[in-house]
Amino acid sequence: MCQLSPAEKSKWRNTAALDVRLLGTVDFESALFLQERLVYEISGRDDLFGGLFLCEHPPLITVGRAGSRAHIGVDQKELTASRLDVRWLNRGGGCLVHAPGQLAVYPVVPLDRLGLGLREYRAQLIGCVLDVCRELGVPAWPVEQAAGVAGRGGQFAFVGAAVKRWVAYQGLFVNVHPLLRMQRLVSSGTNGQKTTSLESVRSRVTPMSTVRESLIRNLAGRLGYAEYQIFTGHPLLKRTRRVTNVYA
Repeated sequence: MCQLSPAEKSKWRNTAALDVRLLGTVDFESALFLQERLVYEISGRDDLFGGLFLCEHPPLITVGRAGSRAHIGVDQKELTASRLDVRWLNRGGGCLVHAPGQLAVYPVVPLDRLGLGLREYRAQLIGCVLDVCRELGVPAWPVEQAAGVAGRGGQFAFVGAAVKRWVAYQGLFVNVHPLLRMQRLVSSGTNGQKTTSLESVRSRVTPMSTVRESLIRNLAGRLGYAEYQIFTGHPLLKRTRRVTNVYA
């Protein structure tokens, strides 16, 4: 990774802009398409422009580089009956269940121009979740082996970042209030940490909007974006309907 001089860093900071997109509930493939499209755009720029997508997904299992089929606790027949797809990805982390109530956070930012290495970037994602927990009064701590954040009862935030041409995408998943019986269909494949939700750790109702606002503000600050613009939706998204049988 290139090292920037103080003068170069100051120049880049003065041109920093972060576009934040609140997508609502969107299928995983569409969210991935938007990220890859932005990765291509950012890799051709020479400033600090970045994007941040926040959404929830219909039920889906994704498997990162640290995961395997052995970490999924149901057989293919049950997955097919539940219409629960499994997607293999070139991202960090292990197996994750995505479902409504989980906040998917996808920063698409130029790590080289931000002066961040991969380890530093992951630390900023984890630190951002810890910032949110402090604001909510929730005792929490980083889980190094499982790359995330845990509290009383287990882990509720997971880092699963990917990088292409020094532009980061994928990123962070926070269980705010999903159905935990679905989350426990998989093991992370790292240290056997139990999976829980932020709402369970707090033992009180936790609105998605509260977590989202705190997370946007803290993540933008940690990545060096003093200002950001928030948009609802994306012009390339089309709303469709899909039936999924939730695993009981």
